[in-house]
Amino acid sequence: MDYELAIVGAGPAGFSAAIYAKRSGISTVVFDRGSGGGLLQLAPNIENYAGFVSIPGIDLVEKMKQHASKYADLHFYEDVKEVRPSSTGFVITTDKATYHVGAVILCTGTEHQKLDVPGELEFVGKGVSYCATCDGFFFKGKQVVVVGGGNTALMESIFLKQLGCKDVYIIHRRDQFRAEKIYEDEAREKGVHFIFNTIVEEIHGKESVSSVGLFNLETSERSRLAAVGVFASVGVLPQNEIAQALHLKLDENGYVVVDNVQRTSVRGVYAAGDITGGLRQVVTACAKGAIAALSSTEVLGKKYPY
Repeated sequence: MDYELAIVGAGPAGFSAAIYAKRSGISTVVFDRGSGGGLLQLAPNIENYAGFVSIPGIDLVEKMKQHASKYADLHFYEDVKEVRPSSTGFVITTDKATYHVGAVILCTGTEHQKLDVPGELEFVGKGVSYCATCDGFFFKGKQVVVVGGGNTALMESIFLKQLGCKDVYIIHRRDQFRAEKIYEDEAREKGVHFIFNTIVEEIHGKESVSSVGLFNLETSERSRLAAVGVFASVGVLPQNEIAQALHLKLDENGYVVVDNVQRTSVRGVYAAGDITGGLRQVVTACAKGAIAALSSTEVLGKKYPY
């Protein structure tokens, strides 16, 4: 084998798995189609990860990268095209080479579903966010909008009001929310403003977001709403292409189903981080990555260290 363990995806879960694997005596390689970090790179500041009062997401990524590089071979800008079972484990084909490994941990994460409107990508980290839990604190006392109509959108609007945002508007394209009624009632009680039958057409600003352009789907009227923060909450998409090709069991939303030690439905394949659903936070991703790495010892002929 070229390596005993391959980790696909170099976000917090992948970095954590790499550290724990190598410290358990497992030769490890980590693949990432980009420079590593996943969605953490998009967070302006992280203030809920123990040990760091406040740290830019990109800086935390760099620290994780440096730490993991002491233990595993990190292959950035190497895209995994295929993972297939073999008689000795798995064969991994990337856009650069082929590797033989004994076990695989999928840490491929999720991707935020975009609004696909002008200004969105330009202002990511400058007013556009996909996580109120991560970034809401920076908008205390300010006017913001949440785009979406599901449970997450309503919960994020409530959270933003609790944080002390001056005004919170929910923009939803339909005439009623898809969210549970209890969230709608709580949001209304907290003073969240509802704008139905409306879409965000454009996000405006200079150095950062200053307003959003709205289009009413019933009246065809256009308007502009002042806001310094735009929280897109129209869903995330699990990056499950490899999981599907391996015929792993997925839940109804496309997330990889794992047991309490991160095993998937295929022996020798583990999954960790956002690809497994649940709370999408750095701390939970790291924990899942560590557990997956230690669990992989069972198929690699290693002694489980704990």
